[in-house]
This record gives sequence, C-alpha cells and structure tokens, in this order.
Amino acid sequence: MSGAVDVAVEVTDLQIEFCGEWFSPERPGPFTIGREGDLVVDENQYLHRRLLAFTHEGGLWWLANVGQSIGVSLSTGDGVYQAVLGPGAKVPLVFPRLVLLFTAGPFTYELAVHCAQAAFHSAPIVADVDDPHHMTIGSVSLTPSQRLLVIALCEPLLRDGLVGQSQLPTSAQAAARLGWPLTTFNRKLDAVCDKLDREGVPGLRGGVGKLATNRRARLVEHAVLSRLVTPQDLALLDAPS
Repeated sequence: MSGAVDVAVEVTDLQIEFCGEWFSPERPGPFTIGREGDLVVDENQYLHRRLLAFTHEGGLWWLANVGQSIGVSLSTGDGVYQAVLGPGAKVPLVFPRLVLLFTAGPFTYELAVHCAQAAFHSAPIVADVDDPHHMTIGSVSLTPSQRLLVIALCEPLLRDGLVGQSQLPTSAQAAARLGWPLTTFNRKLDAVCDKLDREGVPGLRGGVGKLATNRRARLVEHAVLSRLVTPQDLALLDAPS
C-alpha cells in the first residue's frame, strides 16, 4: 500500500487589487506596475512605463516608487495613516491593507494592496454619535462651500466606489457642477489648499513648476484617503441651495 504524498503549497502573502482583478507577486520580485510591467494599469502617455515596484527583502515586502515625477498617496483606507511616496522613495508594507492613489494627466488610479504578513493594525475611526456621517480628521475644518468644492472635485472617485480608474474633473467642470463662476471656484480652491497646506498636507502650495492639475490631484487624493469627504457626502451636490 503506497503512502499519501504531501504536496507543499505556497500561500501568497501579497495581493494587489485593481479593476476587479487580483495579482499575486512572487518572492523576491520585483513586481512592477505602470504603463508597462507585470500589471499594466493603462496606456496613458502621462503614466511612467514603470511607476511602482514590489520586492521582498529582509523578511518584508517593500513598495518603491521607481518613477521620475509622479507621487503616490498611501492610506490604510480608514484615514488613520496617510503618506506620500515620492519618486525614489521606498517603504515596508506593514499594514494588512493599503490603498494607493496616483494621478497621471487627467486620470487618477486606485489600487488596493493586501499583505498577509503585515504586523500593524490601525484603530478604527469613531464617528460622531450625533451625526454618523460627520468625521473629524485632524484639525481640518471646512466651510460648507469649501466642502462642496472638495466633493465636486472628488465626485468621480467617490461615485465609482471601485478600485480602478477615474477621470479628474477640470476646475471649469467642477465649477459648472456647482453652478459657480470659475473665478469663485478658483478663489475657494486657493483657500482650501492654503488651509490644508497650513495643516502640513504636502503638494498643495503653488509656485514655479506646480501645475494646477497636480494641485487638484493632490487635493483629491488627500481628501479621499483621509476621509475628509466620503461617498455619503455626494448627496450634498444635489441638495437644494
């Protein structure tokens, strides 16, 4: 009588979710993401051929930004942890789930990274008992009109509700959505960016080499990842003024 043969099955400890598809990088990597690579995000000419690389080193999975000019926003998804991974930077994957947002040209892309070997678990955000849709992140407080502006810019990303791709509205499109003159929209956008910049949010200060598109993209990434606005806020866009 022959004995049973034990077959060792390797459990993948890193998975990447994008547009309903799941990808499982193999150790030691690298597993690359971009216009080309192991995960092709899009043929968008503004996207680097390779923007992200996952490698397994020293017992940990690492995420590196191997692009030249695109910053990548990282968040645990609950707004507790948020950071920006600039070109050339590298971080260990220590949370069980990270949401990645990055913008290339008019498009914003969202991926979810699931790491089974992660060591840290973030605490949940506690909502206001009197208003479960209102959450305070840090010390940022927006006026009603400033909040509407942020919601209008984030609308495509909030409305899709999927890990994938969304098109960033122009200032003119967002102003039209709100029924505001463009000059009013731009003035309020300046005020929102100045307020968040004072709170330490990077990438929102104007100046030489700071394109308006980049500033709007960074605002959208921060607002969504920090839960400054949520899908529940979309109803405010259609509420009577």
